[in-house]
Amino acid sequence: MSRFPLGDKELKLGMLGMVEGNGHPFSWSIIFNGSYDPDALAKCPYPAIKDYIGKQPASTLGIPGAKVTHVWTDNPADAVSVAAVANIPNVVARAEDVIGHVDAVLVATDKGHEHVERCRPFVEAGIPIFVDKPLCTSAEDLATFSKWVDEGKAIISSSAMRYCKEFEPYHNGATHEFGELRHISMTMVKSWEAYGIHALEAVYPIVGPGFVSVQNIGDDKTNIVHLRHRSGTEITLSVISDLYGGFGLMTLAGTRANAQLKFFDNYYSFKKQLESYVGYLRTGVPPVPWSETVELMQLVIAGLDSRAQGGAKIYLNEKH
Repeated sequence: MSRFPLGDKELKLGMLGMVEGNGHPFSWSIIFNGSYDPDALAKCPYPAIKDYIGKQPASTLGIPGAKVTHVWTDNPADAVSVAAVANIPNVVARAEDVIGHVDAVLVATDKGHEHVERCRPFVEAGIPIFVDKPLCTSAEDLATFSKWVDEGKAIISSSAMRYCKEFEPYHNGATHEFGELRHISMTMVKSWEAYGIHALEAVYPIVGPGFVSVQNIGDDKTNIVHLRHRSGTEITLSVISDLYGGFGLMTLAGTRANAQLKFFDNYYSFKKQLESYVGYLRTGVPPVPWSETVELMQLVIAGLDSRAQGGAKIYLNEKH
């Protein structure tokens, strides 16, 4: 097994897992491998993937020096489909079968409560792991991941919303044109458990660390979440199960001006996210500090705790 970081070697990657509603193994494998079978892609059950992959010039596909060489999915038939679409040479019967044959893996599922056990064999084997969002949904699992990272295990996780080109101009506090930033709102579809992290990680690079409290006055279908940041910025996230027309709408408002932004380029965000993983594999330098991933997971968990407590305000420094 190669010593981490992996340097400039040709990277062999394992794409692992697929759950209902998440077609990342299809799109991520195409983005890495740089080509796809159009007839196989036409049978992909995710229309959005067919749309944004189909729009890309061939020259934009591929990440140099990194290929998905092995794939496993929970339903074996899905692995066959992904392999056909993205020209992956090896379909394996068990996720663990990639050990010894790949340099790193991607756990491409968005059920955070499963991720510790999905990752455990690869942590124990010393294989670097990218974990799809959200990393986890409980304090216990977050403690396990943090313990692994403290032990030197190579683990990163993120939402592609961190890499949106539409929001990038305002990252790292570049909001001076608005005066003092006072309000951010963000809308998102699906569940807080799976997609709350999309809304959170879109906002986080703008305001940075330092969240004070979280309050979720919603329910399992409609999560209306208020967050207070130490900067004085008030943040409202609306994560509503069927709000497909509101994926990635953001408002920034301050004491002098405002902007209303819309996420639209899936491909750019996914490719930049995956490139950041390759950079991590080569250099050993994570794209963001682990402390940021921890705080984001604390926010996800606090949103769940608040909802379970009937909308109680959860203070980060007390609860987590």
